[in-house]
Amino acid sequence: MIVRIMGEGQVALADSHLVELNKLDDVLLAEVESGDGAGFRATLHALLDRVRVLGTPLPDDSLEPSELILPSADATLEEVREMLRDDGLIPG
Repeated sequence: MIVRIMGEGQVALADSHLVELNKLDDVLLAEVESGDGAGFRATLHALLDRVRVLGTPLPDDSLEPSELILPSADATLEEVREMLRDDGLIPG
């Protein structure tokens, strides 16, 4: 699957990593819902770091359809709340 991190680019990521990423996504969703700003920031960075570690960056001049779009590392809690819309960032 192709994942876009807003402001960074795209990475190819094996579907087998979805379970691990969904766990972080569930924690992030709970933190957004509760307004836990510090937890949200830490979990967002952990999620993005795992995508970067597990994925393979696509060339900058490549533009593939993204199956997932993740917020940038500096996204606010409110911006991510709008992106989530009760479904989470990673589809289950």
